[in-house]
Amino acid sequence: MSSTRVLVLNSGSSSVKYQLLDMRGSDRLAVGLVERIGEETSRLKHTPAGGESREWNGSVPDHDAALKAVAAELAKDGLGLDSPELAAIGHRVVHGGKHFTEPTVVDDAVLAEIERLIPVAPLHNPANLTGIRTARALRPDLPQVAVFDTAFHTTMPESAARYAIDVETADAHRIRRYGFHGTSHAYVSRETARLLGRAPEDVNVIVLHLGNGASASAVRGGRCVDTSMGLTPLEGLVMGTRSGDMDPAVIFHLMRVGGMSADEIDTLLNKRSGLIGLCGDNDMREIRRRVDAGDERARLAFDIYIHRLKKYIGAYYAVLGRVDAVVFTAGVGENAAPVREAAVAGLEGLGLAVDGELNAVRGDGARLVSPAGARVAVAVVPTDEEMEIATQTYALVEKER
Repeated sequence: MSSTRVLVLNSGSSSVKYQLLDMRGSDRLAVGLVERIGEETSRLKHTPAGGESREWNGSVPDHDAALKAVAAELAKDGLGLDSPELAAIGHRVVHGGKHFTEPTVVDDAVLAEIERLIPVAPLHNPANLTGIRTARALRPDLPQVAVFDTAFHTTMPESAARYAIDVETADAHRIRRYGFHGTSHAYVSRETARLLGRAPEDVNVIVLHLGNGASASAVRGGRCVDTSMGLTPLEGLVMGTRSGDMDPAVIFHLMRVGGMSADEIDTLLNKRSGLIGLCGDNDMREIRRRVDAGDERARLAFDIYIHRLKKYIGAYYAVLGRVDAVVFTAGVGENAAPVREAAVAGLEGLGLAVDGELNAVRGDGARLVSPAGARVAVAVVPTDEEMEIATQTYALVEKER
């Protein structure tokens, strides 16, 4: 029996998202989520393909218990972790630094390097490591593959990746622009080329991944040449709760004049800024409802969000020189027609426009929302990070067999 299934795990500090896929036809066999791990009452939601969702509430003290609960749910559908059809387990790892430029089979040395990167990803890498270690303990015979959010962006030239600070200091502390959401940018840029009927190597794309976290990338011929997030996911676009780009001297000002500690400023910029800091909401649907109702604070938040987005579109147009498509993805990008319309409004001189009727249509698949014959395509392409992780994991395992 051939092994064609991949289990994708995305381990957070108190949650595990998972999908089981069969790579023969890129079919999802099951999806699920364990949340509130370590709390008094945890929750597991499991949905098998073609079946009804099952929910379970109880005690899940740690990630080991969470993965055992996931295995038990999969087993109920005949999809247990002991199945000979399971080829590998693919793990999302947020930060791979400069070292990891492609998916990597995990061994002790790989684990040690991911651990060394914890200072630049303190919220994410520890949870990712816990998921990997737990999965290795459950299936030590199975390849565990780490797929890194940062890997797609390692093709950036030094002129884009370096900050203009003292080189020795930067190198000593690994300070550079790494970028994030890489699996999404890789998948969406490739699917955009497919939508245009062209090879990825022939297409220049600006990808706008707009969710609660948001990032932009400039992709030339399938390779990232610039991206908006930096050392951490704080840099770049205005996000749900993150400030994005800001004069770094604001931090010194808040320390000296505001009397705030480094931890307080960290919390401010990551959790109390962006849309929620500007208007008290980080749900674009609610913000648009408030705008339509005449709420000036929501209008200003929306305008700031769009202003920053438009600046990045223009900047990446300049970086690429020729743009074949601007593509919107993730929760806001895929569903908020007013964001897409506003982001390209006034950019007709660059060949960018949306067709009002096409833009207003809600759909699940990849689609064009620009007028017929437009010089630059404007597209909506749903992201699928789990499929990208599974695809990269399976390709690596097949190559090494």
